[in-house]
Amino acid sequence: MKLTKQIVYFVLFNLFLVSPTFAQSGKGVYMNSDNIAINGHDVVNYFTQNNALRGSKGFSVIHEGVEYYFANAENQESFKANPAKYVPQYGGYCAFAMSAKNAKVPSNPGTFKLYNGKLYLFFNDYYEGTPFNTIIPWNADEASMKVKADGNWAKMN
Repeated sequence: MKLTKQIVYFVLFNLFLVSPTFAQSGKGVYMNSDNIAINGHDVVNYFTQNNALRGSKGFSVIHEGVEYYFANAENQESFKANPAKYVPQYGGYCAFAMSAKNAKVPSNPGTFKLYNGKLYLFFNDYYEGTPFNTIIPWNADEASMKVKADGNWAKMN
């Protein structure tokens, strides 16, 4: 059964990457059309509340040319004090895609994982009518996927 699920994920993911709907961006950080990092989600909130929460322009910070939104002034100040602690791995792109395909694939900010003090985001949505959550195959082999994703990201940037 486990092998069957891996094959299904592999096939779906390969189809997913060739779809024109999910064109890859040349940007180093996953941003929406307004150039806001990870669709305006508060990166500090993942660490303090362990959930995805949208921030607002009223609490924003520009870090290395990228605008981040925060839910409150406290989170904004925490980010200013130590941005490297909160910035998501692989620019906020899907961690599984970075590992499996060396590709920048948009993530769903609501599907995340904190691992060894770092934030990882994943694609989780319907693809051709089938639910496809990339955190599942990531969790099945996290240690090796992380090593591969780290290597792929380093070559990309």
